[in-house]
Amino acid sequence: MATKKTSSSKSSSKSSSSSSSRRSGWSLNKISFWLIVAVTILYAVALILSACKVNATVVNALQNVAMACMIVLIAILAWRYVRPKPAVWKVLYFICLLIVIAGIIVPLVIA
Repeated sequence: MATKKTSSSKSSSKSSSSSSSRRSGWSLNKISFWLIVAVTILYAVALILSACKVNATVVNALQNVAMACMIVLIAILAWRYVRPKPAVWKVLYFICLLIVIAGIIVPLVIA
């Protein structure tokens, strides 16, 4: 009888902890999902505006905002992966991040 009680108390504690984690608010998974929804909306609006022959700078601005949002999320996820790694990984992370940022900014300045 004692073993039944402990197993039921373990399962009830697991279910209460999992239900509390579901209600915890903004997890990274939830932020990722809603960011993809928002980026989809931005790209859809940019596509519609492009089809309506709206000024190209407006369309490019919407696409750049969407791309920047995705890069921020990817940078956060990548940092979570790199943080416990040796310093070489962190240096590689920052070099790649700087090249990505330069790849976004330089064409905007040149154009």
